[in-house]
Amino acid sequence: MEKRELVIIGAGPAGLTAAVYGKRSGLDVLVIEKGAPGGQINVTDEIENWTGTIHASGPELAESFRKHAEHFQAEFREMTVEGIEVRDGSKIIKTDSGEIEAEAVIVATGASFRKVGVKGEEEFTGRGVSYCAVCDGAFFEDETVAVIGGGNTAVEEAVYLTQFASKVYIIHRRDSFRADRVASERALTHEKIEVVWNSVVEEIAGEEMVEKVVIQNVKTGERSELPVAGVFVFVGMEPNAEFVKDMVDTARGGWLKTNDKMETSVEGIFAAGDVRDKFLRQVITAAGDGATASMAAYAYISEQLHLKRKVLDPEHVFAFLYSSIDKEQVRLAGEVEELAEKKDDLVILDGYKNARMTEKLGISELPALLEIKKGEIIRSETPKDLASVGKFVDN
Repeated sequence: MEKRELVIIGAGPAGLTAAVYGKRSGLDVLVIEKGAPGGQINVTDEIENWTGTIHASGPELAESFRKHAEHFQAEFREMTVEGIEVRDGSKIIKTDSGEIEAEAVIVATGASFRKVGVKGEEEFTGRGVSYCAVCDGAFFEDETVAVIGGGNTAVEEAVYLTQFASKVYIIHRRDSFRADRVASERALTHEKIEVVWNSVVEEIAGEEMVEKVVIQNVKTGERSELPVAGVFVFVGMEPNAEFVKDMVDTARGGWLKTNDKMETSVEGIFAAGDVRDKFLRQVITAAGDGATASMAAYAYISEQLHLKRKVLDPEHVFAFLYSSIDKEQVRLAGEVEELAEKKDDLVILDGYKNARMTEKLGISELPALLEIKKGEIIRSETPKDLASVGKFVDN
């Protein structure tokens, strides 16, 4: 089975940033991608909030992210991930091309546009129903189209569609947008855009192609029809996490829960970017997540290798663990260091800084002395002073 140090699943802003940071930290990095690198930003026409870049298209940023990761020689491979398992502490990524063993995994698979779930949506997908204005907007030159939604994506894409369509309806179930002020003002003041407030789409209809939408006012119950040639759906996102949702803790909606180090509930598996349960899903926050996840993965891998090399692999070893925030324990550690210079099989470890290592060894209290043979603890005690340490290691 192929073995790698860090495997990153997903090549969007989070995954590509993680690749840059991982390679710069000296890790062996494999990025598993599916489709064009860059993720959702490839279908974004205009990005104005990437700090330091006043204006760029999504594909332009995606290309620059990929080139940056390639510059540090991250390896890319296109395949589909079907699941992740933990076997004897190792993470096994199951793909359509075989299995890969990893020391750590970063899930950075992003999110996809949610379907509105009305009659005609499935039937007319690709025949007038779209989830990507950048991809399909040009097909509606001088036509009337409808946009469903009221968040940033919906109103921004509605403005984008005015480059092609003669008229754009924005159908929103509330009486105000959820989008930010700048995006909302652009839509509300555009001469080609008409907002249909307090309304939901009940049906998308037509013969061979979309011809109309049936809408209902949520306050009055009144039903009406709007003749349109296209319907663009932007009603939120859902995480691309099917392959891992039953393995790690998730929030409502299936978003992956993490701590501030991007660690999931499963040791050695991290999550970054839009797939996480988080307040803001933007390119810049995804990139920040990727950086954090990669550095946390580096620390985890380093700790694992250190534990293996110092404690688990040797035939026989004594381990003294202490807390670096306890003055008495630090003093004792200094004294034990002098003893360790005379005994090659005595190692000293900071149990406070290496909390995960301490937990793995089953230590609940510091300082601690262990005798380990072939990775198994055969004796342990809580040392009181240097004399007790000397007595322990001489027995």
